[in-house]
Amino acid sequence: MRVGSFVLAGQYPGQGQGEALHRAVRSAEAAEEAGLDAVWLAEHHFVPYGTCPSAVTLAALLLGRTRRIGVGTAVSVLPTAHPVALGEQAALLHVVSEGRFSLGVGRGGPWVDLEVFGAGLAAFESGFPESLDLLLRWLREERVGAAGPRYAFREVAVVPRPEEALGGAPAGPEVVVACTSPASVRLAAARGLPMLLGMHADDEEKAGMVALWRREALAAGRAPQEVAGAAHVSAGVLQIADRDEDAAQVLTKAMPGWFRAGLGAHVTVDGRHRSMRDPVAYTEFLCGIHPVGRAQTCARRLAATAERTGISRFALVMEGSGDLAATRENIRRAGAELLPRLP
Repeated sequence: MRVGSFVLAGQYPGQGQGEALHRAVRSAEAAEEAGLDAVWLAEHHFVPYGTCPSAVTLAALLLGRTRRIGVGTAVSVLPTAHPVALGEQAALLHVVSEGRFSLGVGRGGPWVDLEVFGAGLAAFESGFPESLDLLLRWLREERVGAAGPRYAFREVAVVPRPEEALGGAPAGPEVVVACTSPASVRLAAARGLPMLLGMHADDEEKAGMVALWRREALAAGRAPQEVAGAAHVSAGVLQIADRDEDAAQVLTKAMPGWFRAGLGAHVTVDGRHRSMRDPVAYTEFLCGIHPVGRAQTCARRLAATAERTGISRFALVMEGSGDLAATRENIRRAGAELLPRLP
């Protein structure tokens, strides 16, 4: 079982953006010190829900500041990025970090980002498969050209090529796809790519998505051993305290204000209606389905999720308190008290 920290760099009420980013960097360093498996970095634009607008840029900084831990994006939003530019960045980080970088990509949402970056709504609604396939070709081939509806260019050389990484690194960076719908599950399965499943989904929903991925991957001709060994990632929340109720209280005190301001700031590109979750009810829901409580409680919760879903990799939000010192202590306890209790 592999436990990583999911860093959103959320701006909590009363905090500045620099404070949120400082907490993100320090918590990632603490994750390596605690012996965690990975740090996963979120990417958002124009909202205090997350103050990091470029997960791949922050990943570069953290790869330079760490020596062992894996660093991944969760996720780089593909519709607002050029697949070749993102592929070049991913290949560069893979090579210079000797294989410690993972590239998580996702479709994002119908937000005003599409307008600001000139991508348009079509990039979100129908363009994701074309962008993903171009990205994968860039990470796997020596020369790449394109003749699609959105991207068309003459063949060019891939520089640097991911297989040039030293230190026994794999041939290219791991690519993970954020999946929130059956369509995205089928897309990832057909390409044999592991999924990142969101913290809003409970074990039953995640188990259903894993089962669908397996069926679709086999139907697409993927080898049974490849399907069985897919390393999906389950996102969630982790908060450790001496008593279960104390851990939940930390989150129910801090997270609703963050959700209210952060989620409420999203603006759709086309004026479509969107309904926001009740911040208090959503926080309580997350406390109920994720490892929140004593270390023993958290270990049992993760083991239950792994058994029900078949997923043994976790990206867990550990900054739910919104406070740097409390976040670092939560991460320390994850390493010292939780990891020894896990398989």
